[in-house]
Amino acid sequence: MTASPTRSHTKALVGIVLLILLGSVCLQAGRWQLGRAGQREALSAAMQAGRVAPRMILDAQHPQGPDWHPAAATGHWLNQFTVLLDNRNLQGEPGFWVATPLALTATPHTALLVLRGWVPRPLPPATLPDLRTADGSVTVDGTMLSHVPRIFDLGSITGHYDTALPSSWPAADGHLPRVQNLALSDLQRATGLTFLPVVLEQSPTHDAGLVQDWPGPSLNATQNYNYAGQWFSFATIALLAAAFMTWRIWHPRSSPASPKAPPTT
Repeated sequence: MTASPTRSHTKALVGIVLLILLGSVCLQAGRWQLGRAGQREALSAAMQAGRVAPRMILDAQHPQGPDWHPAAATGHWLNQFTVLLDNRNLQGEPGFWVATPLALTATPHTALLVLRGWVPRPLPPATLPDLRTADGSVTVDGTMLSHVPRIFDLGSITGHYDTALPSSWPAADGHLPRVQNLALSDLQRATGLTFLPVVLEQSPTHDAGLVQDWPGPSLNATQNYNYAGQWFSFATIALLAAAFMTWRIWHPRSSPASPKAPPTT
């Protein structure tokens, strides 16, 4: 038994609609990849400009500047407010970033958060090395960022971030607080300090054996262009298939003539 023409047309129309929807989704995915490529190219240009820019001196009168620009600040370390940023790997080895506020010389109640470097995660029974810095005035050089680089956590989905900062400093157990991500506003509330609206990734230096090898963002725009080309290819295939099916509906093939029955004798 063959399907009726109406039923066949309905199935074809459903297929056409689905193909058009698939093509639209693929087009949007391709446009998103082009947008990501543009963002990465702009980021690469900003980083290149920062490398050749003059160094800024950060203080209360000059509290911020563009990302990736070199900067320096003078003050003394506030070791009691050091925070460990967890799950920061270096060349596949698990470890922590060490973040310590630097109280500015001219305005001691104003601080700059400095990402001092990376330390490997110790395996029990080993413990972390002494991460305290020497007392006295220091000048710290580094690269400015508008915030502490984030890594994925469930809070980015739920909107509820786990800061895990102690209610009082130093922590009662004497251990340094560990967090996955750190916002300046959270650290400001926990410490009572006023922070400059930037952070500083410290340049390579001798600091408690820490490693200042900061992973930069991915700048491979070519990869995004390749993905965009693939998505646009998928969209083209889907839309051409929809066009062909539409043509078949409006231009059905004529049925072949039935053979005549042989004459009876």
